[in-house]
Amino acid sequence: MPVEEFVAGWISGALGLVLGYPFDTVKVRLQTQTTYRGIVDCMVKTYRHESLLGFFKGMSFPIASIAVVNSVLFGIYSNTLLALTATSHQERRAQPPSYTHIFIAGCTGGFLQAYFLAPFDLIKVRLQNQTEPRAKPGSPPPRYRGPVHCAASIFQEEGPRGLFRGAWALTLRDTPTMGIYFITYECLCHQSTPEGQNPSSATVLVAGGFAGITSWVTATPLDVIKSRMQMAGLNQRAHRGVLDCIVSSARQEGLGVFFRGLTINSARAFPVNAVTFLSYEYLLHLWQ
Repeated sequence: MPVEEFVAGWISGALGLVLGYPFDTVKVRLQTQTTYRGIVDCMVKTYRHESLLGFFKGMSFPIASIAVVNSVLFGIYSNTLLALTATSHQERRAQPPSYTHIFIAGCTGGFLQAYFLAPFDLIKVRLQNQTEPRAKPGSPPPRYRGPVHCAASIFQEEGPRGLFRGAWALTLRDTPTMGIYFITYECLCHQSTPEGQNPSSATVLVAGGFAGITSWVTATPLDVIKSRMQMAGLNQRAHRGVLDCIVSSARQEGLGVFFRGLTINSARAFPVNAVTFLSYEYLLHLWQ
């Protein structure tokens, strides 16, 4: 099994993560807290109360973990396409795979990514939701002192299953979404590139950016449910399942709640995924 796709996926995932993390923090807080009037209000309050560092809470852990999960997504996607079409990454421009194969490979990558991602994403969301300012002498410490302490606390207080809280919502979010993600990217690259040639850097940037926007428009409703289920255990109020969380959220806050964070998701999706795909394609081309 070629390993270049896994390595390129990790590096490109890390670059995209660093670029989009502050927006991700704002998105998570908007989805799980009701104290903000909107994106600007959340950003201003975070900066005033926690300084610039507040936007990067918990980032060191995703760099080491969630970026690795991105390598699983790209590695599984590419190797599933290899199994379905018997063509390597560099051969696919001359022999483009069908959109059915692309969708199946993307869904496979999304499903397996969610399996690996669930505990890491839970810890990231819990750390991002800590709104305490940077610790000062004499001030009470935050609930979680870091990712390891967060994982240990969840395990102790909520049991082993607590580390996989929201995993079903995450799986339902990522499985079809990643199929749509890769179809959008490959379709735009194919339509904008002469037959048999590699797409230009500009094409990759635009295709990757629009793939990110399309996937997040699809994913946001379940992303809201996923984040709420992950935070429910902190308040000792566990939902009975994905459907229960959907129904209770709709009853309490209306249908608009499922699109909370959509604007900032879309805004960060374009640059993050443009950089992710450009670095991924560049690295694979460099190693050929």
